This record gives sequence, structure tokens and C-alpha cells, in this order.
Amino acid sequence: MIIELLEKIFSWSGSNKSGKEAKRRLKLIIAHDRLGINPEALEAMRKELLEVVSRYVEIDPEETELSIESDQRMTVLIANLPIRKVKRFPKMSSPES
Repeated sequence: MIIELLEKIFSWSGSNKSGKEAKRRLKLIIAHDRLGINPEALEAMRKELLEVVSRYVEIDPEETELSIESDQRMTVLIANLPIRKVKRFPKMSSPES
């Protein structure tokens, strides 16, 4: 019983997930640095994308992810937007409003 408790306390079994998350965050930070995009600009971009996409589909804003990935050849913006349902008639806003 004591050995099991010590294994739970000192076990690294849960660190794999957190390690992958830390690696993903580090890649995101490196990509931001290469592009020169600050976190505030990325958040503003995320909000605008959600606003536009939500005119056409109902999305789950709590589950959305926006990330930037980069390699030697290109940098990409990845938007993961879980769709709840497609709206029948999208709301179109006019520039005057």
C-alpha cells in the first residue's frame, strides 16, 4: 500500500500529456517570435475570425483553438473551430450598420 502511494506521488505517468502540451506551447511561442505577432494581436485575430464564422455556423467558443506553426519553408495559421450546427440563413451585416 505504501509502495503504491509512493508510485502515485512520484510517478511520471501523467507528465507525457503535460510534456506534449509544453512542447506545443513552445512551438507556438517560437512561431510568434519569428512572425513578430504579439499575443494581443493573435487574440484580436481569433475574436474576428469567430465573429465572421459564427455568422454562418454555430460554433463552440470555449473549444476553439488558434495556433501558428512554422517550419523552414512556411508559417501557417491553424484554426480549430468545433461546429455545433450550420445556420439556415446567415446574418449579413451591412457596412453602414
